[in-house]
Amino acid sequence: MGSTTTTTPDIRLSTDLISHLQKAIPQDGTRDSLLSSVIPSLLKSVAEIARDLQSSHHVSAAGTSNIFGDDQLNVDVQAEAHIRQAITSCPTIVTASSEEDPVERPVVHTSSSSSSSCHEKYTLAFDPLDGSSIIPSNWTVGAIIGLWDGPSALNTPPSKSQFLSILGVFGPRTTAIIAIRLLSSLPSICLEAGLDNLTQTWELTRPALSLSAPNPKTKYFSPANLRSASDIPQYAGLVSQYIAQAYTLRYSGGLVPDIVHGLVKGHGVYLSPVSGRHGAKLRRLYELCPVALVVECAGGEAVEFERGGRRILEREVRETDERGGVVCGSGEAVAEAVGKLFA
Repeated sequence: MGSTTTTTPDIRLSTDLISHLQKAIPQDGTRDSLLSSVIPSLLKSVAEIARDLQSSHHVSAAGTSNIFGDDQLNVDVQAEAHIRQAITSCPTIVTASSEEDPVERPVVHTSSSSSSSCHEKYTLAFDPLDGSSIIPSNWTVGAIIGLWDGPSALNTPPSKSQFLSILGVFGPRTTAIIAIRLLSSLPSICLEAGLDNLTQTWELTRPALSLSAPNPKTKYFSPANLRSASDIPQYAGLVSQYIAQAYTLRYSGGLVPDIVHGLVKGHGVYLSPVSGRHGAKLRRLYELCPVALVVECAGGEAVEFERGGRRILEREVRETDERGGVVCGSGEAVAEAVGKLFA
């Protein structure tokens, strides 16, 4: 690696990582804040959440619940606070909402942060700690972050307005998947960065992640909400088909680690159908849309279960509590699953 550029008081981005991010960001001044404050600050919050998790040996109920009625853990509350604090120094992020506080509110910025760019106005929508139910067993969990153009993420097609996703991955290592899709004249990117705890530097670890590995030696499937197979014969049949075809099961109970596993292996399909008895849990704004952008930037596909395989990013989000099912991953695997599920 080359020298590094300091972007926050204690977290840096390597020059190699910055160089790769610049490939997808216009260099005409219209998106200057993305590299000067937004991405560095969000990655700093990911690093801070990781430090909290590594030192929070007593995971406990916080005694509170979010507006959806979900019980909160102490680590949920801490993760939320880190991301909220990070964006106070990002004047171009003007609105934010999260799964823990699902109301779009104006961001109150620190007095030292002032916007020099009137054309950059962004909305942040995030799930600060996805998979908190598997934290007590010490499994990998993640954070899901999506950035949208404009003062709101609602009532606008994600395919046009959502342009950045970050998946923080908290496992044996701390990594982040970064996906950017801005202009047709610029390439989309999906890369992995890893946090060097000794130097407090985010290093480029995988310059390009792809879900289109040619003739993969091993094919993976992640069947979420498997209980719905008792109501959906097609889903039960699809799972049986994967077993008969010698697919390898990779399912942790966490959306982020299962998606990332497919990304680093170059192949995989993640399924989360819904049925009348076993409804949707994944929220479109905070989970499905950011993950769909990552999958698409890696060359894969992400479609809605309820709408017969319609692309997730085509349909606007109208309410923060909208939920849905999903089939996503490698294009040919998604096509095969859709054909089986909706035949």
